[in-house]
Amino acid sequence: MTTPLFPPEQVSAQPRPVTLIRLAGEIARAAAAIGRVAVQGEVYRPNRTAAGRIYFTLRDRAAQVTVMCPQAKVSGCRTVAGERVQVSGALSWVNERGELLLVAEEVVPVGDGAVAAMIAEARRRLEADGLLARPRRPIPRLPDAIGVVCGHEAAVRKDIESVVQVRFPGYPVRFFETNVSGTGAALAIIEGLQQLAADPEVGIVILARGGGDATQLLPFSDEELCRAVAGSPVPVVSAIGHESDRPLCDEVADLRCGTPSLAAAAVVPDRQQLYSDLERARSAARSAVGVGVEASARRLAAVDAYGAVRAGAALATGRLSRAEARVRVLHPRRQLTECSRRLSFVDSRGPAVRAAQHARDHLLVVDWRRPAKDRLLRSADRLAADGRHLSALSPARVLHRGYAVVRLEGSVVRRAGQVSAGQAVDVQLAEGGLAARVEEVLDG
Repeated sequence: MTTPLFPPEQVSAQPRPVTLIRLAGEIARAAAAIGRVAVQGEVYRPNRTAAGRIYFTLRDRAAQVTVMCPQAKVSGCRTVAGERVQVSGALSWVNERGELLLVAEEVVPVGDGAVAAMIAEARRRLEADGLLARPRRPIPRLPDAIGVVCGHEAAVRKDIESVVQVRFPGYPVRFFETNVSGTGAALAIIEGLQQLAADPEVGIVILARGGGDATQLLPFSDEELCRAVAGSPVPVVSAIGHESDRPLCDEVADLRCGTPSLAAAAVVPDRQQLYSDLERARSAARSAVGVGVEASARRLAAVDAYGAVRAGAALATGRLSRAEARVRVLHPRRQLTECSRRLSFVDSRGPAVRAAQHARDHLLVVDWRRPAKDRLLRSADRLAADGRHLSALSPARVLHRGYAVVRLEGSVVRRAGQVSAGQAVDVQLAEGGLAARVEEVLDG
């Protein structure tokens, strides 16, 4: 049975004359007054346009409406023909085509089978990009601050705060409360994750939510959220629902915990344990230093300091004595004296005596310094000759004889063809220089 468009009391009344533009405006205002809705139905004949928008018909047994997914929202709209979905959005009247559209903000499947199929497709894409098998980042033991993305409900936040109170009272925790289920939840969670990760003091972020059915936890299986978790600059802990709940972000997070309380216990340091670890480290350091000091003391005790000094002094004295002996043996005066001593043993009678005496007289008049003086004189003569030769070859001497050096832009001019009339040149003389300009070029 078709529902009448107008109430019975208005059928007999005189119709109100309106223009088409005004009628379209009233329809648009009436559609806008309905507000945002979430309606379920079957996807029928989905079609993607060249502009990137998706159109399909959402229908059930008795009604249907045209749905349009804008290009900016396509990533959050699953449109598989024949699948039952929930469309969240608002009605919009299109004047140009006289058409009423349901503009979708989000299209999500309804039913366990459809939800599982959507998650399986997203998992295959993430696995193909290597995000599921990527190396996990280590969880910092003592982060400056901990970030938590959670819903507005008090239960999750209270659970985490109670764990902090037990393990480390007053530890800095930054909460970002947002919508964690329903339309736009995935984008809101991504915004919270990015905002906390951008805080220079936040060293790790926990995604926390209480339990729920598959549809309520669906935002945490959103592909864009999973990619944001994998690309986060800080480690991310997934703590969604209960132990049996396994959204897709569990598979890309750096750590998966069954509940928000377990996640807080894994991330918030235990103050008493830290004190115990520090005390053990200090004890180990004291023991290591003590062992080193004792070993050094034993080595020092085994050294005879006085004996070492005496041995070093004796060694130095022996070396000095041997050096002095070599100097005395090699000194020219010592050689002359030795020759004289040997000659004194020669018998003064006979020809051999006279020859020996002549040799001794010759040695006594030899000046042992003379060879060095001769070498110095010869070297001085060679040096003077080289100086005269260099002076003769000096460019300054050439300039003193009346020559000059002409340069054009720093380069020496050797041919007249290198310059042109009107060019400025520099002329270097023996004393000073000139800045000149060429008036005429004469070919040689």
